[in-house]
Amino acid sequence: MRRDRNKTVLWIARFLIAAVTVMNMQAAFQFILRPQDFAPGFEMTGAAGEAMLQGMGLLFLMWNIPYVFAAVQPVRNFVSLIEAVIMQFIGVCGETLLLLGLPGEHPMLEASVRRFIIFDGAGLVVLLVALVLVITLRRSRVPRPDGAGSI
Repeated sequence: MRRDRNKTVLWIARFLIAAVTVMNMQAAFQFILRPQDFAPGFEMTGAAGEAMLQGMGLLFLMWNIPYVFAAVQPVRNFVSLIEAVIMQFIGVCGETLLLLGLPGEHPMLEASVRRFIIFDGAGLVVLLVALVLVITLRRSRVPRPDGAGSI
């Protein structure tokens, strides 16, 4: 019974981490493939603005590597989950500081940064829930006879 519960909790944690990963990667691919749709929101124009947005998209992809490992095996790759939570936290804090430092005459840019704060903040909450679930799993691990964990 406990083993079934642990498997269910594991799959819920995987789903939560994967959901954040997919949303982050979806944003990355949108920036890479359709930068012209987003450049104006960052007050960027022309080829330079589009290239900057594509670069941001590439960075989003790079930053999501720990999320992928955490989603596949959140208990075994616990460090990757911790890294994902920290990265998401840094994003929310950094974006908040950016917003607070913007002069008031940039309403489109402010709106874009607010959307990032909401997006990354929601992702942080979801990852924290997954982290709590994985911590409970790690604490309830029942060793198998071969010495490996039950999960």
